[in-house]
Amino acid sequence: MAENLSKQQTIKKEVSLTGVGLHTGKEVTLTFKPAPANTGYIFKRIDLENQPEIEADVNYVVNTQRGTNLEKNGVSIQTSEHVLAACVGLEIDNVILELNASEPPIMDGSSKFFVQALEEAGIEVQQEDRNEFEITEIISYKDEKTGSEIIIMPCENYQVTAMVDFGTKVLGTQNASIQNISEFKSEISNARTFSFLHEIETLLEHGLIKGGDLNNAIVYVDKELNPETMEKLRAAFKKDNISVKPNGILDNLTLHYPNEAARHKLLDVIGDLALVGTRLKGKVIANKPGHQVNTEFAKKLAKHIKAERRNNMPRIDYSKPPLMDVNDIMDILPHRAPFLLVDKIYSLTESCVVGMKNVTMNEPFFVGHFPGKPVMPGVLMVEAMAQTGGILALKSVPDPENYLTFFMKIDNVKFKQQVVPGDTLIFKLELLAPIRRGICQMQGYAYVNGKLVTEAILMAQIVKSKNV
Repeated sequence: MAENLSKQQTIKKEVSLTGVGLHTGKEVTLTFKPAPANTGYIFKRIDLENQPEIEADVNYVVNTQRGTNLEKNGVSIQTSEHVLAACVGLEIDNVILELNASEPPIMDGSSKFFVQALEEAGIEVQQEDRNEFEITEIISYKDEKTGSEIIIMPCENYQVTAMVDFGTKVLGTQNASIQNISEFKSEISNARTFSFLHEIETLLEHGLIKGGDLNNAIVYVDKELNPETMEKLRAAFKKDNISVKPNGILDNLTLHYPNEAARHKLLDVIGDLALVGTRLKGKVIANKPGHQVNTEFAKKLAKHIKAERRNNMPRIDYSKPPLMDVNDIMDILPHRAPFLLVDKIYSLTESCVVGMKNVTMNEPFFVGHFPGKPVMPGVLMVEAMAQTGGILALKSVPDPENYLTFFMKIDNVKFKQQVVPGDTLIFKLELLAPIRRGICQMQGYAYVNGKLVTEAILMAQIVKSKNV
C-alpha cells in the first residue's frame, strides 16, 4: 500500500434532485450533503424513524438482482451503483446521500444527472490527506458458472476496462475503457442502463421496473416482438406505439454510443467497486461483468486490503540513499551507542516517519538475552519505535537538536513475532492527532520481511533541553 498525499474532497453545499425509482416506481428525492473527512459514502433514510444510516460497504450487499442492494439492521438501499459511480467519477471522497425512499431516482438510467448535481454543489478540498490502496499483485475473481471474471493488476493510476458478450447477435461483443478516472464524466457518466426484451417481460411479470420507461433503459430486442408482448410494453411504458429500430432496440431512444452497453457496464463496475471503501490505484479488467461478480470481487478485494492494511508495511526503495543516516540521526537524537536503536530514516512527512534498524549478532543485549537462542527484547523494539517517533515529533520544532522527547505513555502494545539476529526492522510511526502544546500521540508499527512484529500507541512530550 502506498500513501497518496493529495487531499480528501467533499461538496461545498447540499443539492437535491427528484425522480422515480426504477423498480419501486415511487417518487424519491435524493439530497447530497457535505461530510467530514474520513466519512466515505453514507446513505441516510430520512423517511424512517431515527433516520438510519447505511455505509456504502460491500459487507452490506444482500442482493444483486437488477442492481446492487444494501441492507443494514433491516433497512435497505436499492440500486446504489449509479449514484456511487458519480461520486467516484468526480473524485469525491466524503458525502451523505439522504433518501426519502429505499431507491435513488433512476433519472435517465445513467449517472449523468448525479454528476450534474454534484458539480452544481461544487467540490471542496479538505485538510486531511487522501489515502488510496496501491495494487502490487494481481487479484482476481471468476464465476465458473457464467465465465465472468474480474482482475485488478498494478498500474500507475485507476483504469477500468469492461468487456461484454451476452451471446446475442443484437448486442454482440463490446468493449469500453478509461485510462484515468477523470474521463468518467465525459466518456461514461451518460451511458444508460440496458435490458433484453426477455428480461423486461420477466421483470414485468414479477412487478418490477415500475418506474421504467423507454427514456431510462435501452431495451435490446433479442426475440420476436409479438402483439401480446407489444401490448404489455405499451401499457407498462405508457406509450401509444412501440416498435423496433433497425439497430435492434426499442424506439423512442437513440444510443449515445455504439458501445453504450459496455460503457454502462464499466459505470456499474466503478459504482460497485466503490463499496470496497477506499480509492484504488490499479487497472481493473472486467470480462462479462455483472453486479454479482462485481460485488464478489469487491468482497475479495476488501479482505485483501484489510489484511494489507493490518500489516501496513511501508515500501522502501533501497536503491536510493536514505533521507537520514546514523550521523544525521545523532544530530537530532541524544541517544548514542549502544542505546541508539535507529540506523536510517527513509521518509519523513508532517504526520509519518519510516525508519530502519539492522539487527546483528553483535548487539550487546544478545550477550545476556537468551544467548543460546538470541531474541531481541520486546521492550527494546518499543524503544526503537519510540526513537523513530522522536524524530517525527522533533520535526515540529525549528531547532530539533535543542529539544528532547520524553515518552509519557505506551498503550496497546502487541508482540506478534520474534525478532532475531539477521532481521531488518522497519518502523512506521503515524501521528494520531496534531501536535498540541508539545504533546504528540503516535501509532507505531514494526515489521520484518513484510510482516507486522510489534505495534503500540505511544505518547510523548517535546521538552527544551536544559543545556540550551
